[in-house]
Amino acid sequence: MSGNVYAAIDLGTNNCRLLVARVKNNTFRVIDSFSRIVRLGEGLSRSDQLNEEAVERTIEALHICAQKMQFRDVGKSRSIATEACRRATDCAAFYKRALGETGIELETISPEQEAQLTLDGCAQLLNKDTSRAIVFDIGGGSTELMWVERAPSGEAVVLGMLSLPIGVVSLVEKYGSGVIERHVYEEIIDRVEAGLQSFDRQHGISDFLTTHDTQLLGTSGTVTTLGGLYLNLPRYNRAQVDGLDMRVETITAISERLAGMSHDERAQNGCIGPERADLVVMGCAILDAICRHWPAPTVRAADRGIREGLLMGLIRDNGDTYTGAIT
Repeated sequence: MSGNVYAAIDLGTNNCRLLVARVKNNTFRVIDSFSRIVRLGEGLSRSDQLNEEAVERTIEALHICAQKMQFRDVGKSRSIATEACRRATDCAAFYKRALGETGIELETISPEQEAQLTLDGCAQLLNKDTSRAIVFDIGGGSTELMWVERAPSGEAVVLGMLSLPIGVVSLVEKYGSGVIERHVYEEIIDRVEAGLQSFDRQHGISDFLTTHDTQLLGTSGTVTTLGGLYLNLPRYNRAQVDGLDMRVETITAISERLAGMSHDERAQNGCIGPERADLVVMGCAILDAICRHWPAPTVRAADRGIREGLLMGLIRDNGDTYTGAIT
């Protein structure tokens, strides 16, 4: 049975996330998961080396992942790291320590690989009646964007991708975590929009949007947190948020309200909590920039992405068959 149990770890600048799934009777069923904010990229905006406290937090989270994988009798796994480890000059030493202490072998993936895995994981949420989409992932150290076309076969094809070196952790380190003044919020938006312009011109995205509809699909903690707030949930619920279409004017109003709150006021919301209270506003500014640059009536939230993409690759490589549905 262990050969049919798969695990994927996505170690980002902010989060360490695990997903464990079993394929049985052609069904891809999630049987365990774990997520913890570790802020591995803390301080990387000022230094090119990982912070020792951040490393300790991450090793502790990886220990939990290893225990869960052992308990679930995982047969095949893949563990990847993204922007923080792409930037850090000492990530090889960190990987060696992680392997020695937890048995987990990490690998750094490129921005292009990260974008493709994200798309693989959330492609089921692309509209079937929209030929193209902008898929984005607002991360801790960077924001990945893809201009995607749905082929006649139904397959999602990446026409272009951008890795923007702006993320929620690096923005908090620059701008702080309390009330974000309007002019500061607009400064962040302007900075992100400036980073989108050459990508937009290269692929003719705005020109396409003058005569065609498109879909905005966001996979990140920012977008899913906003989904919980959009539905006014007492605490976050994946089943209600994954696949949710949110009116842009409503999430813009929510974002403005969050920016005017203190850290503690945000932390009291059950969908945000103390660990995300500073990060969510920075993510809102990035999202606002994307929505302003490429206007669309709604943004669809995806509580899925890299881990699901990793699992799909492992399952495919092992020769297992499944319906493609995640339950």
